[in-house]
Amino acid sequence: MVNGYSLDPHPRANFAKEHYAVVRIPRIKRDRVPASSVEIVDDLETAIAQANPDEKFYPAKVVGPARSSEGVTLYYILEMFDS
Repeated sequence: MVNGYSLDPHPRANFAKEHYAVVRIPRIKRDRVPASSVEIVDDLETAIAQANPDEKFYPAKVVGPARSSEGVTLYYILEMFDS
């Protein structure tokens, strides 16, 4: 569960997973972002190396993908890291 939302449609389903990523967001205080703003990477070190805060790219741990009620594919930000 993230922010009160269940990301899996069934308790035994395993669709939404945690990932390290580089996330493009206009401000750090966001709890979810569209999938088009998320680049999944292999590990935290890669996310930090690829981050560029001047261009609004930040290293993060995310969970997803999940579909919003509007039909948009989202990732939920679990944690932001310093780059």
